[in-house]
Amino acid sequence: MESLIKAYAARRTNYTLGKNVSLSQEEIIEKVQAVVKEIPSAFNMQSGRIILAFGAKHDAIWQITKETLRKVVPAEAFAKTEAKIDSFAAAYGTVLYYDDTAVVKAMQEQNPLYAANFPIWAQQGNGMIQFALWTLFADLGLGANLQHYNPLIDEALQKEFSVPDTWQLIGQMPFGQPQAYPDPVKKLPIEERVKIYQ
Repeated sequence: MESLIKAYAARRTNYTLGKNVSLSQEEIIEKVQAVVKEIPSAFNMQSGRIILAFGAKHDAIWQITKETLRKVVPAEAFAKTEAKIDSFAAAYGTVLYYDDTAVVKAMQEQNPLYAANFPIWAQQGNGMIQFALWTLFADLGLGANLQHYNPLIDEALQKEFSVPDTWQLIGQMPFGQPQAYPDPVKKLPIEERVKIYQ
């Protein structure tokens, strides 16, 4: 139990990532697949999807993001944006988080009484995948952060990765060698967040 709590505590937002990772891609792929397989979802709908990108495909994600933002960010402010995107590109790999809306729609049709809830439950399931993989990376000694450049980059990524039309992009998670560790974050008193009744 203590090791599990330590893994949760180690999961932090880290923006200073590098490519010098001791794990092989095969090891990372195997562990990511094992974790995703075990994530629960409402009605067992399993609508969460991920793309795990390394090498040139990882680089392509952030090149697409940079060029997309170049078109919408004022030129005088773009240097800061470019530096931020370059920090994500400096990472070892990226997880793209998707949700298959066709699965959600089918569940709505099969269970009309709960139809309004399935998109919410799908988002919750996707969040569990994100948290689980983020914790996995921390446990493997890797750093990660979570970004949301969707929907600006959706169409370009769809072409780059032949993403099905029914997949909705939820977030992007670069991961890699932590080159610095985040400062502590302020936490609310736990009594404000967890109420006990006996």
